[in-house]
Amino acid sequence: MSPILKPGTSWPDLYDRCARIAPEAFHHDRLLNHVGGKWQRTGTSGEATSPVDGSTIAGPPRLDAAQAEEAVAAAVEQHRKWAAIPLKERKSRTLAALAELHTHRDLLALLLVWEIGKPWRLATADVDRCIEGVEWYVEQIDPMLHGRTPLHGPISNIASWNYPMSVLMHAMLVQALAGNAVIAKAPTDGGVACLTLATALAVRHGLPLTLVSGSGRELSPVLVGSPDIGCLSFVGGRGVGGEIVTGLDATKRHVLEQEGLNCWGVWEFGDWDTLRPQIRKSFDYAKQRCTAYPRYVVQRSLFDSFLSVYLEAVREVTFGHPLAVTSPGDDLPALDFGPLITDAKAKELDDVVNEAITKGGVPLYRGTLSSGRFLPDQQMSAYFAPVAILAPPPSSPLHHAEPFGPVDTIVLVDTEAELLAAMNASNGALVASLSCDDEAVARRLAGEVNAFKFGYGKARSRGDRSEVFGGRGASWRGAFVGGELLVHAVTQGPPGERLYGNFPSYSLYPPT
Repeated sequence: MSPILKPGTSWPDLYDRCARIAPEAFHHDRLLNHVGGKWQRTGTSGEATSPVDGSTIAGPPRLDAAQAEEAVAAAVEQHRKWAAIPLKERKSRTLAALAELHTHRDLLALLLVWEIGKPWRLATADVDRCIEGVEWYVEQIDPMLHGRTPLHGPISNIASWNYPMSVLMHAMLVQALAGNAVIAKAPTDGGVACLTLATALAVRHGLPLTLVSGSGRELSPVLVGSPDIGCLSFVGGRGVGGEIVTGLDATKRHVLEQEGLNCWGVWEFGDWDTLRPQIRKSFDYAKQRCTAYPRYVVQRSLFDSFLSVYLEAVREVTFGHPLAVTSPGDDLPALDFGPLITDAKAKELDDVVNEAITKGGVPLYRGTLSSGRFLPDQQMSAYFAPVAILAPPPSSPLHHAEPFGPVDTIVLVDTEAELLAAMNASNGALVASLSCDDEAVARRLAGEVNAFKFGYGKARSRGDRSEVFGGRGASWRGAFVGGELLVHAVTQGPPGERLYGNFPSYSLYPPT
């Protein structure tokens, strides 16, 4: 029997549900932005394309720079009033907003499926991590704010599309809980409907959230450069991050999370049964996340054993249409990933892979879309099957940068010096891991790897709640986050305070 779309999960069905729940934000013909405490039909409305099947979905309204300036001015006024509200009331309002998010958790997750292609399992996890993470901050924030005050102006958030809830909305709610008004630019490539619904549910309880959308080139000079902004929080790639830094006042509080080539080393190792499931899990969401592991650095003498477990793991990876079921009553499929964020990204990645192989990279594994789970005759242009390449040539982007797709590269080494050089290929990373049977050797080598978090035989992630997060080298600029560090990053402490982070004049890392 051919798969069918799970009844009740079509985009029109979901949009109608949103319009019934939040008619102020979801009009019949377009989404609205939230500025100055009101939903406004400003900007040029537009449509977007779902990566799931190429169908048309709601796109972000496009504001211009003048409208962005008006939004910042309105947020400044909100900030002045909100900063005077006692913490007890801020906590009460935040909990009320979280209760609404929890009520509509499944709808928020289904919006993520259509907008950014997340499988159901990962989409619900994104929403749950947001809600549970902010609940933790409500319980723990009192001592974190001792002796601290809100910043002089609202927090400006510019984030990538891959984690609209657990990264962007989570940060917005904690920033507001800490006493700041918040401005967020909806990602252009996906997630605007989910963020619109989440914002609509939160602002009903008086939280000072501004949601705008539009071209980054048009809005970034305002959202980055305005002297009224108290802090800039950015999550994205090094290219865009570098452009933002050029327009950023070095004295302004900032948090810039950028990419790095996260590597997994295999050295003097033999417990292959523990590595195999780690390789499979690394393909979650097609490696479209900042803590994905797209590079394995393997001791040459172990390559035959590594390749055996690697091929077993990659052949188990499942992908396809996230909402395709066999029967109407079936649960949604537990896929490892769905599409890439756009068909253009899939085409770009295919070109990069083919070029790397043409110039000498060895294709160890090339999956095909025929092994995926799809609806009959659906468009599949944004999908990309797993690929593994041995020894990508130095001229290839795969040699030194993360592909942000289900493509692994493998580099063989013979000495510890070569291992460390290969694992430090991108001048800093967010995470790294090493599979090594000798703990003493593993810890010695870990000290030479330029990554913020290090995993001994296991993957590291961004982390939740009290776990701090940052980056080394070019992977991070500004204050680190996580736990009390996130609260400190968006509040003013005592005179002369030196926050943990990478700043133009110093770098300071928390104890590990």
